[in-house]
Amino acid sequence: QVQLMESGGGWVQPGGSLRLSCTASGDTSSIYAMGWYRQAPGRQRELVATVAVADPIYADFVKGRFTIFRDIAKNMVYLQMNNLKPEDTAVYYCKTTHLPRGDYYGQGTQVTVSS
Repeated sequence: QVQLMESGGGWVQPGGSLRLSCTASGDTSSIYAMGWYRQAPGRQRELVATVAVADPIYADFVKGRFTIFRDIAKNMVYLQMNNLKPEDTAVYYCKTTHLPRGDYYGQGTQVTVSS
């Protein structure tokens, strides 16, 4: 079992920045990848960014604006979000992918972008 704790969400005006953090605890030795997903009202959950051992993978709609960082030693992953847009409003979830199998999501943190 893995427990994920997200923080850093909140309200920001368009063009602003937020930094999300996620800390994993429990069976962290089996973590292969860590990433962020989001779900807006009435929409399916979608990938934002993820990183394993190679280059990060970003959704097209965040390229150039968001950056994902992973601290393997601390079992943490961060998402630096710049130039936020109203369409980025969603609940953001931390996700871990494990070997040989298994995925875990955190409880989510709300990000609201509005003027």
